[in-house]
Amino acid sequence: MRKVTRYPVEGPNALWQLYRTVSPWKGVKNFIFIQISRYCPVLSIKNWIYRHILGMRVGEHTAFGLMVMVDVFFPEKITVGRNSVIGYNTTILAHEYMIREYRLGEVVIGDEVLIGANTTILPGVTIGDGAVVAAGSVVHKDVAPGTFVGGNPLQELQRKTPEGIKP
Repeated sequence: MRKVTRYPVEGPNALWQLYRTVSPWKGVKNFIFIQISRYCPVLSIKNWIYRHILGMRVGEHTAFGLMVMVDVFFPEKITVGRNSVIGYNTTILAHEYMIREYRLGEVVIGDEVLIGANTTILPGVTIGDGAVVAAGSVVHKDVAPGTFVGGNPLQELQRKTPEGIKP
């Protein structure tokens, strides 16, 4: 189960009420710096922007591939551990705006995690240390450490034992 906090709204759908929850200036600033990061080929510059401008927690030697899209409105709710790889065109969301509510949730990606290209990570999930997420997956629930998962819906494909030998 994802760990999200639900906020009910009245009137038009929650997305129409976005700027009651997030400053429009924050949205514009984040959008500009996220776009710079998406196209920047220099990993150290990307990580600097994520850490110092967007407020994300990003571990040492983590690599974000080209075109990764982090949450525009709540990037500070994203944590990525050390020496992880976030594949090309992955989307990491910390919010969901629905019809009658919006939801916010922390996204925690552990150390030495590999996220395949074109993956979508939804709010409120934790991906454990050493996990591998196959390309094109939708991560809608927590992923245990050392697990290989993939698909939509997400399924466990393989798990390592503590000794690193496949059961």
